[in-house]
Amino acid sequence: MALIKATARDRKRKKIRAKISGTALRPRLSVFKSNTAIYAQLIDDVAGKTLASAKGKDPKTVGAEVAKAAQAKKVSAVVFDRGGYIYTGKVRALAEAAREAGLKF
Repeated sequence: MALIKATARDRKRKKIRAKISGTALRPRLSVFKSNTAIYAQLIDDVAGKTLASAKGKDPKTVGAEVAKAAQAKKVSAVVFDRGGYIYTGKVRALAEAAREAGLKF
């Protein structure tokens, strides 16, 4: 069962990544969930660099942290990459917290 879920998520993730890409002016906000934490990264795909990252158990805190780090790097707009997860629960909470903290997407 877990292998089927992981394979389906990988297919969705690749489909999403084929359509979106981050730049220095508008990086990609990538989300990953593990069993214990949620991770967010701001990625410049053109240069292949991570501009900022945050992790934690509470998605609202992680969203606010990554937005604060983005503003420190003078980034105000991002492209949201949900990483193959459905836009509900923790992923949605992280996105809404990042929006409330000042990121536009």
